[in-house]
Amino acid sequence: MNLNTPAFSSFTHDGLKLAFFDEGDPSGVPVVLIHGFASSANVNWVHPGWLKTLGDAGYRVIAIDNRGHGASDKPRDAEAYRPWHMASDAVALLDHLGIPEANIMGYSMGARISVFAALAHPDRVRSLVLGGLGIGMTDGVGDWDPIADALLTASLEDVTHDRARMFRAFADQTKSDRDALAACIKGSRDLVARSDMAKIDAPTLIGVGTKDDIAGSAQELAALMPRARALDIPGRDHMLAVGDRIFKTAVLEFYAEVAG
Repeated sequence: MNLNTPAFSSFTHDGLKLAFFDEGDPSGVPVVLIHGFASSANVNWVHPGWLKTLGDAGYRVIAIDNRGHGASDKPRDAEAYRPWHMASDAVALLDHLGIPEANIMGYSMGARISVFAALAHPDRVRSLVLGGLGIGMTDGVGDWDPIADALLTASLEDVTHDRARMFRAFADQTKSDRDALAACIKGSRDLVARSDMAKIDAPTLIGVGTKDDIAGSAQELAALMPRARALDIPGRDHMLAVGDRIFKTAVLEFYAEVAG
């Protein structure tokens, strides 16, 4: 077991080869981590210290590279990135590993995927941690078309839209396949009905940075759900909240309550 540089394996689902790591205590309670747009299991969960934090706490830590990201296959068809398809990848990983149910934690797009997984397979989800996405889950998070355009633009210097420039720079930093990401951003934006959020009975923690201008209110989303609580991550924006110590401490406390 190496909590710094995990070994990746792969499995096939929906005609795609998907990469993942499976680390920590093999007999520990499983936590499945689902990363955000233009990120990867390493960028979202290893580099910010989540693998070490959860591994040191005794959990079995599993993370998938979503289709279009990291070492997984990268289709170019936007339809392939609908959230229910990516949610089915995560559930198929549980099947592949023989895990009946797990704690599911997603950040940003990964939070959306986690909710679709919980709606489709409530029996597989022991708890939810939703990071970087609040009421935007149901109400939308603004116009993302400029991000798709920015991903397909020849140079970052040609991008003037602030949010699009941020994600294009992130995609360049992570050496991502920008054509696949453009398809992903077009296909993965389906909203969740407020009435559907109310159906999710799994204990849920929703963490959003107080300077996050994308996610929307964690409190508003939590209010829709029967067993959810909101967490403000002080002074953090959308990009920096994911690795915050306060967020990690809150997740460990949440898991101590619900994950046993």
